[in-house]
Amino acid sequence: MPAQLKRFAAIPAVLLGALALRLLAGVGFANYDTLYALVWGQQLARGSTPQYGIPLAPTPHPLVEALGLALAPLGPRTAQDVTVALGFLALAGCGWVVYRLGSHWFGRAAGALAAAILLTRVPVLSDGVRAYVDIPYLLLVLAALLVESRRRRAGAPVLALLALAGLLRPEAWAFAGLYWVYLVAFNGARGETGAPEPAGAPGSTGAGPPASAARPTAPARSPRELAGLAVLAASAPLAWVLSDALVTGHPLWSLTNTRHTAHELDRTTGLADVPEYIPRRLGEILRPPVLLAAALGGVLSVRLLWPRARLLAAAGALAVVVFAAFATAGLPINTRYAFLAAAILCVFAGAGVFGWTRLARDDRRRRPWMLAGAVLALALLAYAPAQYRSAHSELRSLARQQRIQDDLLALVDDGALALRCGPVGVPNHRPIPLLALRLRTSPANVLSAQVRRLTHGTYVDPANATVARDYTLDRHDPHPLVASVPPGFAPTRANRSWQLYERCVARAG
Repeated sequence: MPAQLKRFAAIPAVLLGALALRLLAGVGFANYDTLYALVWGQQLARGSTPQYGIPLAPTPHPLVEALGLALAPLGPRTAQDVTVALGFLALAGCGWVVYRLGSHWFGRAAGALAAAILLTRVPVLSDGVRAYVDIPYLLLVLAALLVESRRRRAGAPVLALLALAGLLRPEAWAFAGLYWVYLVAFNGARGETGAPEPAGAPGSTGAGPPASAARPTAPARSPRELAGLAVLAASAPLAWVLSDALVTGHPLWSLTNTRHTAHELDRTTGLADVPEYIPRRLGEILRPPVLLAAALGGVLSVRLLWPRARLLAAAGALAVVVFAAFATAGLPINTRYAFLAAAILCVFAGAGVFGWTRLARDDRRRRPWMLAGAVLALALLAYAPAQYRSAHSELRSLARQQRIQDDLLALVDDGALALRCGPVGVPNHRPIPLLALRLRTSPANVLSAQVRRLTHGTYVDPANATVARDYTLDRHDPHPLVASVPPGFAPTRANRSWQLYERCVARAG
């Protein structure tokens, strides 16, 4: 397929993939962090300063706030729907890019398997259907890796993608900075080898120049061009720091607030926990058979297909090192922060099963690798039912949460839940950004009863123990107060998930 047609093929593939994922998942809604970003964008659209200082507010993400600002004229419901749709597109895009990476280095079968593995990992799927910012971040970084794999030292396209990623997660700042150093260090160097063999060559299943040919490489850059690339590499951290300074007066607000929230929620962080928890997080994502396939694929491809595997191996090692460095700096070791390393391991897992296709047909090492790949394929198939049950259980849990959320929004839509009597009280922090968005108000007007008791206004109480258990922010959510219906509040409306209570205080004069 011509290169131009391949690029255009990505558009229908991602669109159809997003639609298929939405239909198969049967659920899709915006999570707590993303809702807060939409609320802050909505505040900007009203000419108000976003309120980052709300208790347990998440880390601000400038790119998602910009999305909230752009979508604000469409109304909160449409803004949510568009954001969820973009989340599914990003998830499908990750699958497509992983396929392209795997097929570029190890053949189409390896790429297809890598994409299938990634899209069926429960944490990745779960975060994708909830429009977490980590999925578009993953897409942008993987896309940068794909661009670089096709043209070494591509420069501006890679840094542009990393700059956008850097407005979602700060790890991209490190990638951009190190990539710029790499551009300077190898400026004008000859192209590396290791591109796919031509169709019909021994051991080939794809198109491209011979493995001995130089991979396309950007020409030498002038000092002025390198300076321009340095500005591009630094643009994301500068924009983030400037955003924090303008909103809070503190240029490092995001860093300090993230550390504070991690401490409040008792999240795992710090250098001492890195050796134990980073492998654990990768295991939670990939599960044993995929880890085994990735390990074998990594060892064999590095040993037998080094020209192909070196960029991928370097990217994987860098992803782990940067993850560990940020954890050492006090940021939490969350499972979703390991998605990039996990995605690269998915490509190596594809190589473990199908990488032998890149060896010449008369290579004596081809047959043992083929047999090992067959054993790995059987192990993956044997584990597939357990993976399906795990994914099905997670999606059922998310469907219950969406039903609870929809019941809450139904009370907003019919006017029963409003600000007419004063602030709105909720049993924990989780409903705050959702109600602030749909009521078009500041999150300061939606109060957690675990932090402050209402004297007047509207209180939203779970209708049963299941709702109280399923619709919470975090099991470590700090709760100095026991959430309960405030004294003097009378019941007004109810549905299967929520009971409303009100107490209106007459205003003097």
